[in-house]
Amino acid sequence: MKRILLKLSYDGTRYHGWQVQPNAVTVQEVIQNGIEKVLKEKPAVTGCSRTDAGVHAREFYCHLECSDNIPPEAFLRGLNAVLPNDISVRDCKEVPPDFHARYNAKAKTYIYRILNSDRRDPFLSRYSWQIERPLNVKLMDEFCKRLTGTHDFYAFSSSGRTVTDTVRTVFDCKTEKKGDIISLEITANGFLYNMVRIVTGTAVAVSDGKIKPDETEEILVSKDRSKAGITAPAQGLTLEKVYY
Repeated sequence: MKRILLKLSYDGTRYHGWQVQPNAVTVQEVIQNGIEKVLKEKPAVTGCSRTDAGVHAREFYCHLECSDNIPPEAFLRGLNAVLPNDISVRDCKEVPPDFHARYNAKAKTYIYRILNSDRRDPFLSRYSWQIERPLNVKLMDEFCKRLTGTHDFYAFSSSGRTVTDTVRTVFDCKTEKKGDIISLEITANGFLYNMVRIVTGTAVAVSDGKIKPDETEEILVSKDRSKAGITAPAQGLTLEKVYY
């Protein structure tokens, strides 16, 4: 048996997240079905993250074990040939037997994109949250900077979380605007359920004057979800990079 690491990109619009679920099409399910077509076996596939329904990934990793000696490049080509156009295998390589796509990840970077315009953009509607009123990027960035460091992010997670330890370290968090696109980029050693989407919703609340940037510490310490902003829509979120 050998362990294979796949590097994927996918448009999450029509998928109910990464993880296999009953009565819903997921990225993991489609990948496993594709592997079965190529290898004539259906090994378990373990992903680096559990992206939510509608969330995208520019860089996503998963590993599997197989007994076939097919060369990685041939496996990559064969798998891409049977996958739908909204999922792509970007790289394929053999890794040590103890490598784990999720637990070996040191950090991840997510970017949430907001289309800050009163005009729809058909090329961005599936990949951004449109907000027509002008947003204060300076205030949003001030809030983001206050999230850096090691904190308990319980207040920035939804009740569907499956972990009890809610302490995470944010290495960098910033907001910037280019044209009509506002990007909130956050890099951390791990993320809680809906964490980035709630951070984004809170940044928008800060822009709107509903929350002050200097209230960030109070929200974190309170561990009260109701003190943070709304959960931003899924389509604006993309997993950009995974660090090993």
